[in-house]
Amino acid sequence: MNHMPVATKDGSGNLDILIAGAGYVGLAAAVAIKSSRPNLSIAVVDAAPAGVWQKDGRCSAIAAAASRMLAQLECWDEIAPVAQAITDMIVTDSRTSDPVRPVFLTFDGEVEPGEPFAHMVPNTALNGALRKQAAALGIDILEGVAVSSFDQGLSGLTVHLADGVALKTKLLIAADGVRSKLRDMAGIKTVHWDYGQSGIVCTIAHERPHNGRAEEHFLPAGPFAILPLKGNRSSIVWTERTADADRIVAADDFVFESELEMRFGLKLGEIRAETKPRAWPLGLTLAREFIAPRFALAGDAAHGIHPIAGQGLNLGLKDVAALAEVIVDADRLGQDIGAFDVLERYQMWRRFDTWQMGVTTDVLNRLFSNDFGPLRALRDIGLGLVERAPHLKNFFIKQASGLAGPAPKLLRGEAI
Repeated sequence: MNHMPVATKDGSGNLDILIAGAGYVGLAAAVAIKSSRPNLSIAVVDAAPAGVWQKDGRCSAIAAAASRMLAQLECWDEIAPVAQAITDMIVTDSRTSDPVRPVFLTFDGEVEPGEPFAHMVPNTALNGALRKQAAALGIDILEGVAVSSFDQGLSGLTVHLADGVALKTKLLIAADGVRSKLRDMAGIKTVHWDYGQSGIVCTIAHERPHNGRAEEHFLPAGPFAILPLKGNRSSIVWTERTADADRIVAADDFVFESELEMRFGLKLGEIRAETKPRAWPLGLTLAREFIAPRFALAGDAAHGIHPIAGQGLNLGLKDVAALAEVIVDADRLGQDIGAFDVLERYQMWRRFDTWQMGVTTDVLNRLFSNDFGPLRALRDIGLGLVERAPHLKNFFIKQASGLAGPAPKLLRGEAI
């Protein structure tokens, strides 16, 4: 396969940074670093064929901190017209057959006046905005070519692509997803288990407006989330036991929409699926290490968690913000950006937070994905107590918005 030559200042083909994976994490890493350090030569390679990203019908929750970061990277103006603010959220705990679903917990949707704690954004809009900015910064994206291996040298890595091209780089960033091949090549082990659940994802249309409200229904098989999109449309993230999920997505439209209506209810009028539902197996995957010599993991390659808290994409963008800050600071100080002690700063920043979120989502899923009576009573009391404690609710909103704790500069909306 022939592809464009990698643009480097000296024409040698030697790179400062090579990123594997042209999803939102890989592209955001390239844009974040290049925006602050135009002197660094950066390229992105992706095994997926060109244009595949345009067929992604899914949508993602972008927390307020991630929105600030995207604004700082000059991408948010491109995304904003199709982004739907989440103005409030309700949480219920019930069975599918219950005639009434009492609301146990409500959240106001603002972290600051006029700033929602999250937006819903089509994946194509997010990816497209990052690609546009990458092109403006002169970052090459080589598509349809995988990394087949890489070798350690004295001052860098030699990365071999599947088409026979070899590139030399000071640092290789793996953002190639939860089943990362590069993570395996680097010899990094993971903690992993399956939940026996799958997440059904699709976009639905409904008669009445959602008014920006997000809903999370804890049902015995797992959480059923309704997330508002632009217009009278919503994104569904529906957790079921894997065998049931496979049956539901394989059913005809009538059966699928009947099953959907049992969970969704009639509050927004008639509903219909706008996109073909797909089921994604759910599990927990946490990398034991985030780095190796001249190598760093970011995004789902470092952590795959349950979608119960809607934090998957935002964890990946936190990785990007931290890694970019570490690399930029090191380059300003004249340090080797691929040196192990430089990368260790990134690992120390991100690994504990990631493991903490992984454990939290695991516990929440086990706590709520069951129909054990005494446990249901206890968790409903817990939800009720949080509802009556404004400070606790504010704490949870801050956590969900990504603005809690010592965040990297990009997540605070500041330049590195």
